[in-house]
Amino acid sequence: MQTEITIRPYAASDAQAVTDMLIAVFRAGDTYTIDPDITPDDALRYWTGAERRVFVAESGGVVLGTYYIVRNQKGGGSHVCNCGYVTAESARGRGIARAMLAHSLDIAPTLGFRAMQYNFVVATNTRAVATWERAGFAIVGRLPKAFRHPQAGYVDALVMYRDLITE
Repeated sequence: MQTEITIRPYAASDAQAVTDMLIAVFRAGDTYTIDPDITPDDALRYWTGAERRVFVAESGGVVLGTYYIVRNQKGGGSHVCNCGYVTAESARGRGIARAMLAHSLDIAPTLGFRAMQYNFVVATNTRAVATWERAGFAIVGRLPKAFRHPQAGYVDALVMYRDLITE
């Protein structure tokens, strides 16, 4: 069954739902390079940092996912953005990540970005890697054993990239 998903800008009233999702993912320690012991307040501050534009995906008024978009570098690299995505555990497999990805790909050029880069995709996160590849991202770099996975040990991290401008 396809879920009706609305993606909108993050609001202060979303803080608890977003924090709960972030803490679950960060505590698992298998996809983000965030200290698993991060406090809930610090997790939310990290996700909603000053330069980030943050969005939530919801269905029926329930927040099921969140993502941010931010410039990846300053100066000469400021035309490339980076995003982070988190889906609530209860909503996985319902197209939430794909919807947030599509939204980010649509909005990025309107914000002046010409490309999107994911700096550190954990190679064991095969579901995310496959989703990004289906959306046209290429693996442009591999960092051997750069991530210490809590179950798999040292695994590779991937750099993934997609041009957003077709000329």
